[in-house]
Amino acid sequence: MSEAGLRIGELAARSQRSVHTIRWYESQGLMPGVARDAAGRRVYHPMHLDWLDLMDRLRCTGMSIADMREYTTLVRQGKGSLRQRKALLQAHKERAQATIAQWVQALALIDGKIAFYDEWLATGHAPTTLPHQHLPDLPRARPPHLSGVRKAGERSPR
Repeated sequence: MSEAGLRIGELAARSQRSVHTIRWYESQGLMPGVARDAAGRRVYHPMHLDWLDLMDRLRCTGMSIADMREYTTLVRQGKGSLRQRKALLQAHKERAQATIAQWVQALALIDGKIAFYDEWLATGHAPTTLPHQHLPDLPRARPPHLSGVRKAGERSPR
């Protein structure tokens, strides 16, 4: 097929995704602008390559399928939804940045543990300083799955 239109197999090959994956994205409402030819076959366009890449990156940075669907719906609405699209992506970016900060803290502790074991293996004795003692004094991050859960004794905001 020409550059103007791609069959699903061509899109799968060029995007390095399976036909099944592309159909799943479409069934979830995450593929705007898919046309059908006179025979009823899906016709994709080069922009779908970029779109699939965007969807994968949103997903790998933790965006929910529901938010991805909302974003896709906003895109289908056209220019009038630009502010809403920007706001949705900005909120997602802020959540992703918070997650990255938590991961950086977690990796610092893991690095400290590795150094702890390196020292122990090199000397044959357990180090006297624990890995937590080498970390900068940062506020403890709550795991994302506990972010909405109150700590014991913590009062709900009013």
